[in-house]
Amino acid sequence: MSTISKVAERAGVSRTTVSHVLNHADRVSQPLRERVLAAIDELGYKPNPQAQSLRTGRTNIVAILIPDILNPYFTELVKTLQTEIERSGMDTLVFNTDVPGGHPELHGREYLKQLSRKRVDGAIVADFALHGMLDQIEKIDVPTVFIGSLHGQSADSVALDDFGGGYLMGQHLVGAGHRRIAHVTGPRAFKESAARSAGFDKALADGGITIDPALRFEGSFLQPSGREAVRWLFEKHGGALPSAVFFANSLMAIGALTEFYDRGVKVPGDIAVAAFDIIAQLEYVRPRLTTVGNSPEVLARTATKMLLDRLGGKVEPAPRREVIPCVLMEYETA
Repeated sequence: MSTISKVAERAGVSRTTVSHVLNHADRVSQPLRERVLAAIDELGYKPNPQAQSLRTGRTNIVAILIPDILNPYFTELVKTLQTEIERSGMDTLVFNTDVPGGHPELHGREYLKQLSRKRVDGAIVADFALHGMLDQIEKIDVPTVFIGSLHGQSADSVALDDFGGGYLMGQHLVGAGHRRIAHVTGPRAFKESAARSAGFDKALADGGITIDPALRFEGSFLQPSGREAVRWLFEKHGGALPSAVFFANSLMAIGALTEFYDRGVKVPGDIAVAAFDIIAQLEYVRPRLTTVGNSPEVLARTATKMLLDRLGGKVEPAPRREVIPCVLMEYETA
């Protein structure tokens, strides 16, 4: 059976260095950490987690709370979070609060209790995961990073510039010559939805276009509401469809493309389609959607660094906030 001494000998370092790699990864340089981890892999060394926890007072576990495991945006987010956190020598525990299923508070409160029972070292909470109970963020007694717009800054947070992204897309569509533009928003209860809509409206107003409430449809951020929005467009404006439609997220836009296809509507020949969100899944959607946003990987890496800095005591006590700018990805749909 392999031991920590054998790992140290194989890596050519001291037992203390191996211990730091396992328990305090931030104290060891990246090259040295990789050398020790390679020796651990070669020898198949398995640290005793219970002994480590008793010795250091840490579990080396980070909890990740997400609202919807089926949403590819959050799947990408979790994948990157796990990869980045595991590189630091820690493990992850993922909780799905099932916001679309209508159980966020029921699941969220139970999961917050479990965080306390399992003694995790830190937590990363993705936007909407604690919908309706964001006041609970400040009650989490471990270092926490929130991904999304957090009112009051009760914890470290990183968010997309939703207003700026909405404005960027509005500018693009107006610049392309569109004058009657439909907008399928997200749920009005979500701050991200409101910010994206506000930015989009500002761009249209700056372009000399009067906002028409009759071209607004409130979606759910889920694919079925994309199809529902298209049906609504035909019911209300079938005789004179707008020249373009902007969806507040890519899932709704994907649902809309399906409905347009089933109805024989050509995109962008008959109507231009654009969306908020940049996710890997869109590479396999045809026609390619014009989108605005930023990759979940960028948010995940930023959130992980913020948490590791906090765990390593490298930052001031006051909560930090980072805003990630949006970029426009132009393809044939708009």
